[in-house]
Amino acid sequence: MKPPGSSSQRPLLAGCSPTGPCGDPAGPEPARAPARAPPCRLLLVLLLLPPLAASPRPRAWGAAAPSAPHWNETAEKKWGVLADKNSTLQQNSSRNTSYSSAMQKEITTPSRLIYYINQDSESPYHVLDTKARHQQKHNKAIHLAQASFQIEAFGSKFILDLILNNGLLSSDYVEIHYENGKPQYSKGGEHCYYHGSIRGVRDSKAALSTCNGLHGMFEDSTSVYMIEPLDLVHDEVSLPHLFPSCVRLFKFPGIESRDQWPFLSELQWLRRRKRAASPSRGVFEEMKYLELMIVNDHKTYKKHRSSHAHTNNFAKSVVNLVDSIYKEQLNTRVVLVAVETWTEKDHIDITTNPVQMLHEFSKYRQRIKQHADAVHLISRVTFHYKRSSLSYFGGVCSHTRGVGVNEYGLPMAVAQVLSQSLAQNLGIQWEPSSRKPSMYIDLTLCAILVSHSRKFSKCSILEYRDFLQRGGGACLFNRPTKLFEPTECGNGYVESGEECDCGFHVECYGLCCKKCSLSNGAHCSDGPCCNNTSCLFQPRGYECRDAVNGCDITEYCTGDSGQCPPNLHKQDGYACNQNQGRCYNGECKTRDNQCQYIWGTKAAGSDKFCYEKLNTEGTEKGNCGKDGDRWVQCSKHDVFCGFLLCTNLTRVPRIGQLHGEIIPTSFYHQGRVIDCSGAHVVLDDDTDVGYVEDGTPCGPSMMCLDRKCLQIQALNMSSCPLDSKGKVCSGHGVCSNEATCICDFTWAGTDCSIRDPVRNLHPPKDEGPKGPSATNLIIGSIAGAILVAAIVLGGTGWGFKNVKKRRFDPTQQGPI
Repeated sequence: MKPPGSSSQRPLLAGCSPTGPCGDPAGPEPARAPARAPPCRLLLVLLLLPPLAASPRPRAWGAAAPSAPHWNETAEKKWGVLADKNSTLQQNSSRNTSYSSAMQKEITTPSRLIYYINQDSESPYHVLDTKARHQQKHNKAIHLAQASFQIEAFGSKFILDLILNNGLLSSDYVEIHYENGKPQYSKGGEHCYYHGSIRGVRDSKAALSTCNGLHGMFEDSTSVYMIEPLDLVHDEVSLPHLFPSCVRLFKFPGIESRDQWPFLSELQWLRRRKRAASPSRGVFEEMKYLELMIVNDHKTYKKHRSSHAHTNNFAKSVVNLVDSIYKEQLNTRVVLVAVETWTEKDHIDITTNPVQMLHEFSKYRQRIKQHADAVHLISRVTFHYKRSSLSYFGGVCSHTRGVGVNEYGLPMAVAQVLSQSLAQNLGIQWEPSSRKPSMYIDLTLCAILVSHSRKFSKCSILEYRDFLQRGGGACLFNRPTKLFEPTECGNGYVESGEECDCGFHVECYGLCCKKCSLSNGAHCSDGPCCNNTSCLFQPRGYECRDAVNGCDITEYCTGDSGQCPPNLHKQDGYACNQNQGRCYNGECKTRDNQCQYIWGTKAAGSDKFCYEKLNTEGTEKGNCGKDGDRWVQCSKHDVFCGFLLCTNLTRVPRIGQLHGEIIPTSFYHQGRVIDCSGAHVVLDDDTDVGYVEDGTPCGPSMMCLDRKCLQIQALNMSSCPLDSKGKVCSGHGVCSNEATCICDFTWAGTDCSIRDPVRNLHPPKDEGPKGPSATNLIIGSIAGAILVAAIVLGGTGWGFKNVKKRRFDPTQQGPI
């Protein structure tokens, strides 16, 4: 995105091409000059939630409250503020958008609110520390599950109600630092990271840490507030904190409510969706978990006073902010699995060239033993680059490409660039014209924070959905377990002594779970394989996750769990797309698919003649890469793995940027004109997608790898069990990416050789809310029998008495 005030700034969420969502630029016309990608890209800067509700407002914009302490030079230097003291910034924007922002700042002393049961009231307490007394795990303090803080500033009083973010750290979380050249491992780590809201302000959001003071940010309807201690303190008592406020002074013209903007209603629906029982849920709607490892370079460690504990806490604070964004907008939790700090020296060359640094860090990542879906480096370096971060596009889950490098700054600034970098790993493109943000609090960052452009755009969400639908991100569906004890009901994790846990936002179905115990007769409380009305497991063989393409595997319920099995896909090499393509990393690779992904739905792969004719020439029009300044000729064996040649190219690619011009080439062949055009399309990580992708078929039982056409057998993939005839999975199933057999409906066993009865694929009949348990029925039956017997005996006695009375009463008439 361009900075506020730029004359070419686009309207909010205007990134979609008018010809299609996110994607197909108009017109199959070759370009005559280099062009940038269409503006259908991620428009995210740090977000805690879109503005919806009213909130307390300061008395005077642009000036601190009269009681506020004055700024000091230390604070000004620490925060990098560029404006005059107690000044207001108003930025007039372009014709396309209209907003202004104001920045004000104050020094305040926050306090923690303590609730006294006997008085039924809260009182401010000068100690901010949230450590639970006399409780430790792995020699680390355990922090309170809930806490409230009071901040008085700008003539207003803010009360923050916070809940410990139990989803932040995985059960295998580890911290690593170096001593005498050897890694030192520490299990666990201090967890003082909270999510929450402003009391009384609907849909407000907060993300803060309480280690050594309050660090983080929160927002209400029109403002974003940040808070940091003036100095790095080790005291538990409340000390002065810096409290900048970024304010949006007026709205976009013509936009009076969220309802007038259809997409914002769609975002609201995505965030507030209710879980429903359906035959299966899409991969986007299902909650995903990105397991992240952070690496801090040596200068970052030195910046934090050579304390690896403080450096690790900084990384956790950043990821806590990122998690608050992703879980609301992308149905994705960001879970920290490890933090490594280079305490003695840097383990790669730290340079101002992010592309070079990314490639070096990718090599280092392959030596890391910890499991992670993505590994990102935070470096105290200033890149000579248009942005403050760089990562491999779509690289999540890859051991070589699931990496990124990010500049160091204040936690909220690093969270901004890390969100951007992780988004690229998830297949979300960024607007090429977006300006490099400030890494410290100044008026530029403030203006960005209060603008509407801090959200994922519709196109970005569609790009992420498309990435998942194409088979990307299979590793995101493994839910990690919670790290910290003691057990706490209501944190959303089923722990020791619990049968269920609905979490703070009540994720369970109906009356299936009460106080972390299953209701009478209930077998489950949530999940795609849990019937939301009967609270029973869906039957074995019930479909819970659709296959998104011909290389994916449909997942079915096991009959003994409410959760869907892990998301698997077919092993590399399987045929797909009517034998026209090959499966590779869960995607069906064909030249047609690649051309359409880059150039739009009207594009297609060129005729084989084009490849055989041009790629053997070794020119700009066709080659197998470059050796220095010389184009490399393809051998006849490798022509289908070289330069990508397509038909119906549009003026600009859907992804990446053109390097040079589109090279239009055509031939008259077999009585018709064939289009053999190509172009070098380069991603931010310097990958040229203008060459045929790895995994694309290039002959019978052959696929491309590193621009070579190889036999599939030469890939040396792990094999699934074979039967006596050499058939994989006995011919009754498919081999998964984990080298395990996924059997057909009527077969079972590790090699699918055992016949299995036909499964009942119908879900249990809706029985409505569960009635009393069997035990209660027995007790009720006994009580009922006793009551009936008492009534019968009582009635008999009453009747006998009346009979006797009538027998001896001379006034009674009628026969006895």
